[in-house]
Amino acid sequence: MEEQLVTAIMMFVIVFPLFMTAVIMYVGQQSERLCNALSLATAAATFLAVLALYPEAVGGSVVEYDLFEVLPDLAVSFRLDILSYNLILLSSFIWLLATIYSIDYMAHEHGGERFYPVLMFTLGSCLGIFLAGDFFTLFIFFELMSLIAYILVIHEETPDALKAGYKYLVVTILGGLAIFLGVIICFELGGSVSIGEGPLIDEVSPLATMAFFSFLIGFGIKAGMFPLHVWLPDAHPVAPSPASALLSGIMLKTGAYGLLRMIFDVFSVEIMQQANWNLIMAILAVITIILGSAVALTQEDIKRRLAYSSVGQMGYVVLGMTVFNEQVLTGDIFHIFSHAIMKSTLFLAAGAIIWKTHKRKISEMAGLGRQMPVTFSCFAVAALAMIGIPPLNGFLSKWTLSLGFLEGGFAVYVLVLLISSMLNAMYYLPIIIPAFLGEREEEKSGDKEGEEEDWEDEAIVFNVDEATFRMVAPMVVLAVCTLVFGIFPANIPFDLSRLAAEFLLLGG
Repeated sequence: MEEQLVTAIMMFVIVFPLFMTAVIMYVGQQSERLCNALSLATAAATFLAVLALYPEAVGGSVVEYDLFEVLPDLAVSFRLDILSYNLILLSSFIWLLATIYSIDYMAHEHGGERFYPVLMFTLGSCLGIFLAGDFFTLFIFFELMSLIAYILVIHEETPDALKAGYKYLVVTILGGLAIFLGVIICFELGGSVSIGEGPLIDEVSPLATMAFFSFLIGFGIKAGMFPLHVWLPDAHPVAPSPASALLSGIMLKTGAYGLLRMIFDVFSVEIMQQANWNLIMAILAVITIILGSAVALTQEDIKRRLAYSSVGQMGYVVLGMTVFNEQVLTGDIFHIFSHAIMKSTLFLAAGAIIWKTHKRKISEMAGLGRQMPVTFSCFAVAALAMIGIPPLNGFLSKWTLSLGFLEGGFAVYVLVLLISSMLNAMYYLPIIIPAFLGEREEEKSGDKEGEEEDWEDEAIVFNVDEATFRMVAPMVVLAVCTLVFGIFPANIPFDLSRLAAEFLLLGG
């Protein structure tokens, strides 16, 4: 494919959702139906454009394009390589499914005329992050995404949502300032902030250390890393469920992507090891894994439990960045993919449960698996994948990470993964098992006066009452992906992860 065509498609992928934001905002004031159609068309067109870049990315090409120069040696630029392609493919796919899900979910919610424009603008901003050709451009899109996502967090406009949004906004602003400081230091020490030009900082110094901690704070906040995760458990539960799926499934990954670029483009493996910065990240990652999993055990609200689970799972991703061999990095990048699929499934399923039953407490969900078998089956598949049960994709990513840790001589990290998997089982199985085998409260306290009433109660319990097709279908697709990408180790996402790991280790 000619480089000019690839560049045009890259720009379309970023600009089209941003442009359609204004169109959808205007149309949303006139026609809800047309607003839905335009949002779906925007997400679908973006995904198809990303698919068109597949041959170029897999072929090992790196395409760079400078849009315009801001200052000498500082431009707004874009870049496509195999790592960025992994993330834009994942993002556009899940965004499309979440948009389909939103059509019926938001039909009876207020604020639909602002929800869809914000959804599309956030999509364009995320893709801009992953396709940024330098850290200045990455910072611009990172700030755009973070600030506009605030509207998703406070969408319900409840006191809890506004409180969570305030915390999110404060932490986000601090994170943005930290990243900006890192970019300034990079420009000062390296004379450039371009991605792919080798390490921008090639020796340890006080300023280099400040840059490391600046990027770690800025990107670590978005990745939900301890102790910077404080916004996440409050923000995810209060957002509409399709937004929760995207916050956890995709937007957390912008932080992980930033950390990967920091390690391999700002610094290098040698610098990270020389300064022991990878050890600092590993310690924080282990705490993140155990803390997130342990606190999830105590949560009674289903979306809040899922939010703390995301904290623990992102700890896996950060831990995988600290051991520099191909096996670990393959598992790390594949776990970014796996977690996005699994957690999006879980949040969409939780949203469907709340949408149909108005129940959020886990203790109230006993027996609901017989009323909503498809929804709870999707939830169960994704939850078992999170635990690491073979042959699901969560097992494959944990297995690959574990083999890499053992190869690198970090057996203790494998023990951490095993402990986390045990904790995962302890907070997911009490949702799954009672849902299918437990009794609903209505059954326990129901009137036992006559056999006829008993039969009526039984009919209610076993009545199939799923959410709408447009809500169930995206969950089923994601649940099938969770299974397929685990059963077949030689699959496209795993192969893309392996290619990205090789690319990073070879210096991009």
